[in-house]
Amino acid sequence: MKALFIGGTGTISSAVSELAIQNGVELTLLTRSGKGPEGAEQIACDINDEDTAFSILKDRSFDVVADFVAFRPEQVERDIRLFQGKTEQYIFISSASAYQKPLVHPIITESTPLYNPYWQYSRDKIACETLLMAAYRSEGFPVTIVRPSHTYGDRSVPVSIHGANGSWQILARMLEGKPVIVHGDGLSLWTFTHNTDFAKGFWGLMGNPHAIGEAVHITSDESLTWNAAFSAIGRALGVEPILQHISSDLLSALRPELLGTLLGDKANSVQFDNTKIKRLVPDFCATVRFDQGVRRTVDYVRAHPECQKPDPEFDAWCDRVIKAYSSCIFHF
Repeated sequence: MKALFIGGTGTISSAVSELAIQNGVELTLLTRSGKGPEGAEQIACDINDEDTAFSILKDRSFDVVADFVAFRPEQVERDIRLFQGKTEQYIFISSASAYQKPLVHPIITESTPLYNPYWQYSRDKIACETLLMAAYRSEGFPVTIVRPSHTYGDRSVPVSIHGANGSWQILARMLEGKPVIVHGDGLSLWTFTHNTDFAKGFWGLMGNPHAIGEAVHITSDESLTWNAAFSAIGRALGVEPILQHISSDLLSALRPELLGTLLGDKANSVQFDNTKIKRLVPDFCATVRFDQGVRRTVDYVRAHPECQKPDPEFDAWCDRVIKAYSSCIFHF
């Protein structure tokens, strides 16, 4: 199998790239840096420079093309122009955040409506899906849509709220004995998927004729509360975390950039029905429990200083919010 991955070094794409190489795929990675895992051909190119990308790829064809860095409709329109007639399958990475918010039914299937009034990122992904499915229906463009949900790997601990520098500051607060903010009462259900589990499902879709014209999410079957997730992170650090619960509406009002990621995503209880991916890929099974995966992530982050990016602005914001909130509750 010959495959082209646009991107290939992120949390999701790196795991998929490694598994594809292990399975003998003749893999080409097109990235801005021209860097990626050993065993893949590396092409340094910004895919958004369509003329340059076309000149590089015009005489090449692939069994599978997967774009891990397409976020807006104009980017998938470009991909349709570049790859129509050049691939047997084009895989678009959408997002499970595109599913209806708030949910009418607690169990999410691929037929759950796509609607998210809170997050532009999700609306752009929905628009991309609409364009691609229209191209499939009108032109036979061989699209497969994949919807991940909070997929994590070794380099960053998954949390619900963090600042511009990622999640390390949450871990630092736990290690310092400072409270960490948990949205709502911490009892809503969430699904975390380790990137190695996601990669197994994705690999099973590559070159799969039954996946053409289909949308499918790839997630773990495990659901746990946010309180349980933060407790698992604390255990991995060897501490008992102090959790400060604050409503998602208030947090979004105090820090508007949280509106999409909270009300449009993580503040909602979600449970995924994975019947479809298991039908398309019969041997797919997510096997990494969150407590196992997050321990591995914590160990990696603590052993790699480059993953420990302090965020003094976010830390000070947490202190101010917790102090003000606690004072209001006490006064009341």
